[in-house]
Amino acid sequence: MNTKYIDLVNQTFDFPQEEFTLKNNSLQFHDIDLMQLIETYKSPLKFTYLPQISVNIQKAKRWFEKAFQNNGYRGKYSYCYCTKSSHFKHVLCEALKNDIHIETSSAFDIDIVERLKKEGKITDETFVLSNGFKRAQYITNIARLINNGHKNCIPIIDNYEEIDLLSNEIQKSFNIGIRIASEEEPKFEFYTSRLGIGYKNIVPFYRNQIKNNKKVTLSMLHFFINTGIRDNAYYWNELSKCLKVYTSLKKICPSLNSLNIGGGFPIKNSLAFDFDYEYMIDEIVNQIKLACEEEEVEVPHIFTEFGSFTVGESGGAIYEILYQKQQNDREKWNMINSSFITTLPDTWAINKRFIMLPVNRWNDTYERVLLGGLTCDSDDYYNSEQHMNAIYLPKFNKEKPLYIGFFNTGAYQETIGGFGGLQHCLIPSPKHILIDRDAEGKLSTELFSEQQRSEDLLKILGYDH
Repeated sequence: MNTKYIDLVNQTFDFPQEEFTLKNNSLQFHDIDLMQLIETYKSPLKFTYLPQISVNIQKAKRWFEKAFQNNGYRGKYSYCYCTKSSHFKHVLCEALKNDIHIETSSAFDIDIVERLKKEGKITDETFVLSNGFKRAQYITNIARLINNGHKNCIPIIDNYEEIDLLSNEIQKSFNIGIRIASEEEPKFEFYTSRLGIGYKNIVPFYRNQIKNNKKVTLSMLHFFINTGIRDNAYYWNELSKCLKVYTSLKKICPSLNSLNIGGGFPIKNSLAFDFDYEYMIDEIVNQIKLACEEEEVEVPHIFTEFGSFTVGESGGAIYEILYQKQQNDREKWNMINSSFITTLPDTWAINKRFIMLPVNRWNDTYERVLLGGLTCDSDDYYNSEQHMNAIYLPKFNKEKPLYIGFFNTGAYQETIGGFGGLQHCLIPSPKHILIDRDAEGKLSTELFSEQQRSEDLLKILGYDH
């Protein structure tokens, strides 16, 4: 009988896969020996595999280059990294190796940009697209960056007051973009995004506040929808509405030359994941070109702001199964040595699923289980895999430790989880490891942060004052 865990995987998926292979009965991730990583650093741990950031950026660049060639598209393509996905320096430095640009969301983002400029990682030629609702400090920081010579900083206007606020602090003429407030899918609790300016209001807004303003030049229209880039009627309909606004605006605004289609590329969340990136990019480029030809306007330069796609597939988390609790006739709870709420908050907050696989014991028999975290919170659990409404793992055995890995967790989890701060039930944040390769392909690891200590948390709480 096929009762081993490896049999279950083989009959359910194509395996091995590009990033997942087996060696000596244990899982390899991009040829990283995860059991050796555990032996060196212990668990729980989180890791970032830096080379994957560059791999994904280069993939996207090739796809757009191919789409431009296929469609005879004459504009330029610029890849921007959406910093809110992960602000860590090791992420930005790896991404910036690939001749990319930056999208910011808040005031402190500009401080990061300025630090990276001092180190030569960013230059005045780097586009800095400043999105988000702009409070006073954000306005001041954007103005400082532009006043200091960064002409390629483009504030993306989110509301009607921002042009005046920026003009009051920026000493010279500057470029801006406008964000379209997209209409959400019917299942949303609201109809129109709170971000940006409504479709019907953009042309009047240009005429009233921008057209005769000698200090401001409109160069970009920004389009993004919350559900991301998907091959469905909703996405194509919203893109079509965006292109109507772009072509209408272009006819009365010759300086408009760029269309920012935002981010929203999905990342792999299952061994059965299937998304045709090349087709989507080719069709988006085709639709943009057709719309412009129909209205007899020049095609725009295309910008994207990929965040999760850039950094998501570089991250992982590894836990040990501490104990098994048989709570009734059918439910077995495998307790991990950490917390899902604090280390993978999206599993709790938005029911997000990541790839979950055992690290070792693939040749053992398996059982159906639930996974629980250590906090005293009924929501601290991970109860199903997206592909099968259940979790199957090698059978629990006190004498044979079992380790499990969650993969492609590199976007948002650290910042949402409050990296370095208080954690729910004071369960400490795990250590974090950086993994890199040199020019010859040799792996190296570095401890980025230790597991939180009692002293760290007591200091935050005011007990050592």
